[in-house]
Amino acid sequence: MIQKFEFHTTDISGLMEVIPFNADDVRGCFTKDYSKEIFEANGIPYNLEEVFYTTSHKGVIRALHFQHVKQQPKLVRCICGHVYDVVVDLRKDSPTFKKWLAFDLVGERHNQILVPAGCAHGYLVLEKSIVSYKCAEKFYGEYDDGILWDDPEIGVKWPIELIGGAENLILADKDKNLQTFKEFVQTYGGF
Repeated sequence: MIQKFEFHTTDISGLMEVIPFNADDVRGCFTKDYSKEIFEANGIPYNLEEVFYTTSHKGVIRALHFQHVKQQPKLVRCICGHVYDVVVDLRKDSPTFKKWLAFDLVGERHNQILVPAGCAHGYLVLEKSIVSYKCAEKFYGEYDDGILWDDPEIGVKWPIELIGGAENLILADKDKNLQTFKEFVQTYGGF
């Protein structure tokens, strides 16, 4: 079976769910998840600068990250496994400022999201997973920042019951010490 590229808009401007080209046969599958030409033909200018991969255990939360300077638009796909992926609009002039949307990214589905600049991004790992980030801006550690995953003002509804409850969450010290949304607004005012 052959699946051609599909681009689905969302309620947050610039945030899209992308279904890549995928061909299944008796050997398995062949997936092309990015093509500059195809993206541009669909009105999406996107140039790759860097590609990253994370491998995460079930229960890991990586959230809610952004670069406060040289923001990183990114194409995010769960290559293997399953993650509950969340994007928060931090663009102060956006009609969806502070709104969050979630996506089930599943390796076998090959679906991915295109996260625009000015948004925070994170995910809860529902089963051991490998996630790729195809970034349109380089990573700069000095600009790396984020908002607490459980900030009550944003109110993301994480499905932690799917990992057996909060006692099974795995958070890096970095993610435990991020700022609140209120602190983000005081510091940056939004993007």
